[in-house]
Amino acid sequence: MPKQRKIPLRKCIACQESTEKKGLFRIVRSPEGEVFLDLTGKKNGRGAYLSKKAECIQKAKNKNLLSRHLGVTVPDHVFDEMIAYLETHPSNDQ
Repeated sequence: MPKQRKIPLRKCIACQESTEKKGLFRIVRSPEGEVFLDLTGKKNGRGAYLSKKAECIQKAKNKNLLSRHLGVTVPDHVFDEMIAYLETHPSNDQ
């Protein structure tokens, strides 16, 4: 019988729900201090996770959650990219 692979779970910093990694956005601060959306989930750097829900993205933006987790100011284009992703991939992982 093949060994069951463990599904990686991560916690959304906005709603505190633990979810499969693929159901979350990963936002990364690179060693150089750049902040960007990591859709592969494998890029190098400090990561924070957000659910693929508009309300979680909005909450993170309003309460400055990503900036606090990553220790740097998060540019608006990172939030815009996540919203745009949700609009082009409706309810794919939700």
